Amino acid sequence: MALRRATLMLIMLAYGLLAGCETTREHLLAQGYPPAFVDGFDDGCSSGRQAAGIISGTFRKDVPRYLKDAAYAEGWSDGFRQCQAQVESEERRAYFERFHDDEDDDWERNRDNAMGRALHPD
Repeated sequence: MALRRATLMLIMLAYGLLAGCETTREHLLAQGYPPAFVDGFDDGCSSGRQAAGIISGTFRKDVPRYLKDAAYAEGWSDGFRQCQAQVESEERRAYFERFHDDEDDDWERNRDNAMGRALHPD
């Protein structure tokens, strides 16, 4: 159930980001999530981005509310995990793209050198 909810939340977060016109907060509220959950999700998401190393992310957590309000706590935890994972996934993808681009450059350089040696054996 928690995995299903997390998957749904990730899809909603991605949809909200792609929609452009609607913030994640507005989208979650429109989907019927309680305001306390959405407040927690916003705070957790910012905190998760900060934990993943994004400079613009700031750690935000209303600790007294987190301890007393289950909806806020659940939203904070979901937002933290999803946004941290999203940043890490984007960084991993960028690393692999850069790594594979470097491999392609090395292959082309080696091919060109071999072609040069074959055409000019001196």
